[in-house]
Amino acid sequence: MPSTIRKTVLDNGVRIVTESVDDLRSTALSIWVDVGSRDEGPEEQGICHFIEHMMFKGTERLSAREIAERIDAIGGQLNAFTTKEQTCYYARVLGEHVPEAVDLLADMLLGSRMDPADVAKEQGVIVEEIGMYEDTPDELIHDLAARAYLGRHPAGRAVLGTRESVQALTRERLQAFVRRHYTGRRLVVAAAGKVDHDELVERIACHFGGLAAGEAPQRGAPVQADYRWLVRSRKTEQAHLCLTAPGLRANSPDKWTMLILDTVLGGGVSSRLFQELREERGWVYSTYSYHTAFADAGYFTVYAGASPDRAPAVLELVEQQLAALAASGITEAELRRAQEHLKGSILLSMESMSYRANRLARAELSGEPYLAPDELIARIESVRCEQVHRLAARLFVPDAYAYAAVGPVPWKTRRRLAAAG
Repeated sequence: MPSTIRKTVLDNGVRIVTESVDDLRSTALSIWVDVGSRDEGPEEQGICHFIEHMMFKGTERLSAREIAERIDAIGGQLNAFTTKEQTCYYARVLGEHVPEAVDLLADMLLGSRMDPADVAKEQGVIVEEIGMYEDTPDELIHDLAARAYLGRHPAGRAVLGTRESVQALTRERLQAFVRRHYTGRRLVVAAAGKVDHDELVERIACHFGGLAAGEAPQRGAPVQADYRWLVRSRKTEQAHLCLTAPGLRANSPDKWTMLILDTVLGGGVSSRLFQELREERGWVYSTYSYHTAFADAGYFTVYAGASPDRAPAVLELVEQQLAALAASGITEAELRRAQEHLKGSILLSMESMSYRANRLARAELSGEPYLAPDELIARIESVRCEQVHRLAARLFVPDAYAYAAVGPVPWKTRRRLAAAG
């Protein structure tokens, strides 16, 4: 699909990046705010996620119901999400309805009422969301893993916050946070599909051109915690385990090597973890690895869920797999298989305009150039086995590991975690 990428920066720092794709009728539009849970103070835990919810609860012009009716009336989809570094509000509509989608998103972000009654109601909703999350051990384990590795640093906290922090939020604190962080230099507007760049810029300038420029995020790099293992007891059938090792920052030159390493270790059904733990031994149903990258740091996590009596052996095998990669790297066959797997995943994903719009925004936010599909493939194909070996040897050092477990974790596993950490 031929496409044209353009970028414009408003006087107050708002950035608009678009990828106009020929022969499409739909548009993915997103407004990214460069603020997330790692930017919250100790008394603000969960405020970014709370604000995201409140943006849908009504503005000075529209009620929550009217917001829903407006997006339905143009056959579109409207949603949002919060991460540890950004908050994103997005819509998918037919190209002819981009102006209405921009107007609606702008009204939400600039004119939210944040009525005290709605704030109180949403506190109850998010407390229930926290409870639901804590009742889902295969999700809870990942927050615990981040906290085990990063400790009390804000990047190690849960995006949802705590029951206590959420219940302490007030309309005044929400509004003050928005004024402080929803500013020009922190806004990136991204669109992909049927989009006219100049018309979008004009409309964004009309709505957001009057925002204060504000300051770019000032973030202190996360460092590892003093403690290296955390266990949350739960009456579950499985013990959920995570081992976390050092990783890379988002714009590291080794990010392409990391993609290969992650794919070989735990990125699919042919990965070492899946084959060894599930196919060869039948010890787990689910196991995988993933890399989490921030602007200034990152970490690499391996997950496995196993019966409590199998947990020590599973953990030991995971450590053995990391040690093998650090000692010997990967084979040429594994490299080629991982490269083809990643190339297929990237090219299939490029058929989604939402994926393209998000790639535009993330590249802009991380200060990286936006790479066309052919350039992405070239980066993947340029990785060599010796690079993967060097990266694994650098990152997979047992003294740097952190451990987390959720479930009926047996005492011998706890002792093993404590000894390792």
